Order: sequence, then C-alpha cells, then structure tokens
Amino acid sequence: MNNHYYTQNPDVIHQERTWNFELRGHNFKFTTDNGVFSKQSVDYGSRVLIDSFDTADLPAGKILDLGCGYGPIGLSLAHAYPDRTVDMVDVNELALELARANATANEIKNISINSSNAYENVTDQYASIVSNPPVRAGKSVVDDFITEAKEHLIDDGTLWIVLQKKQGAPSAKKLMTSVFGHCEVVKRDKGYYILKSVNVGD
Repeated sequence: MNNHYYTQNPDVIHQERTWNFELRGHNFKFTTDNGVFSKQSVDYGSRVLIDSFDTADLPAGKILDLGCGYGPIGLSLAHAYPDRTVDMVDVNELALELARANATANEIKNISINSSNAYENVTDQYASIVSNPPVRAGKSVVDDFITEAKEHLIDDGTLWIVLQKKQGAPSAKKLMTSVFGHCEVVKRDKGYYILKSVNVGD
C-alpha cells in the first residue's frame, strides 16, 4: 500500500480531524488527514523554523514553502508577512487539498498552492525558500531540495532548512556551504538545526 506522505496520492483510509494551534502569536485552525506529515499537531521542527524565520535584509519578492504539506509553515508566514506572496508546493495531492482548505479556513489569501515534485513545476525565483524536507523520502531528495534552490533564489535571497542532527543536519550544512559558500546555524533546539544560506550575487 502506498501511504507515504511524500508520494503523490497516498492510499489511505480518510480520517479528517480539525484542531487549533498557535503559531507566531496567531491561532490557526488546521484540518488534517491520514497520509500527511504530522497530522495531529504542527511538528516541533516546523515550529522552530517558523519562529526563527525573519525577513531582515531580505530583498523584495515572494517566499516559497517547498514541501508544504497541509500548510503550517507557508500559511503562518503568509499571515506574518501580508505584504509578500507565499507560494506553497508539494507532491502530495491530498496535502495540497488540505492546504487549500486551511488557507480558506484561516482567511489567508496572499498564497498560491500548486503541485510540484520538489522544484519540478517551480519556474519563479524567490526572495526566500523555506523547507522542512521529507527526510523519509531519502537523502537524495533532501539534497536536491538544497542544491537546486540556488537557481530559484534571487540575489541575496535566502534558503532556510530545518533538520534534526540525527537525520543529517551536519551533512546538509556541509552541502549548503558547498552550494552557497557558507551556511549559518541560526538555531539549535532539541536536536533540530535551523540552517540558513544566502544566495550572494556575483
């Protein structure tokens, strides 16, 4: 049975649930289902990433939530930065349906939610890309999230990644340093690393 959250059409018995969760001081209502990542609560890594993200020194432009799931990262950032558009993409069609429903339920309109396997259908360039990558999909997928980010960032745009130390944060830091010339550990919290690289222009 194909029921992984990082697949296009998880084969699951539906069991929708709706719950409230506070992110960046705002109370959100989320509906989730079987077949999506962290269906009972916003996972700790995403929460640390959401709290750590800031737009200081960030150029004008859109934000991309890569692998958005049912939407907690993208929707919370769209609410926090209403002057910016947040594009949200995922390979999981069920997750995308839920993200759209959650955007509507929380009256968030400065977003665009579309299907994409990693960057496959991503054509724009962004001021920032944020991601809690699908570790269970394998290291090569996570690596692609990082290496292909550079061509989708404008000059001085930023890549923000959250990973646990035991799930490859140190090697991701090395890869980000290789791709961008540097990588900052913005925060460490309960084994989670918030990693940030800036796409310094030529």
